[in-house]
Amino acid sequence: MIIWINGAFGSGKSTTAELLHSKIEISHIYDPEQVGYFLWDSFPIGMKEKGDFQELEIWRSINYQIIKHMHDNYNGILIIPMTITNIDYYNQIIGNLIKDGVKVYHFILNVDKDNIKHRLISRGEFENSWAEQQIDRCLQAFKSTINGEKIDTNNLNVEQVVNIIITKIIY
Repeated sequence: MIIWINGAFGSGKSTTAELLHSKIEISHIYDPEQVGYFLWDSFPIGMKEKGDFQELEIWRSINYQIIKHMHDNYNGILIIPMTITNIDYYNQIIGNLIKDGVKVYHFILNVDKDNIKHRLISRGEFENSWAEQQIDRCLQAFKSTINGEKIDTNNLNVEQVVNIIITKIIY
């Protein structure tokens, strides 16, 4: 089983994943961004022209393969905190996993723009950071093109969010 935690940058994906992992005995957090960092570190400068490694087909392909391999060979729950807003990228990773018969619980942490900005600043991001510049794009994608179980986290603490997720995957 895979629990995919989606949401805008600053919505609480990583914090939610960490607490969820602590509550699910046999679980593992997989961060697809690590593949992106590896690619950026490995590629020569001329190949780093795309600003977002999600735009690289190889990033999507490798992550799909790693996630599928872990699912097939790990006897626990995979927890994946990762923002995906492009429907094609969603289909190449999550959609293909579902087509392969993998049970994917896809949650979207919904937070309003002002709360996201506050959270970004409180974690040390500067005003008009890359993460802040992505807010509108992310919120629009979650309203229109990316489907998932939406959890309004504006007035919830992380413990409450995790309890909602656990309830949804158990029943």
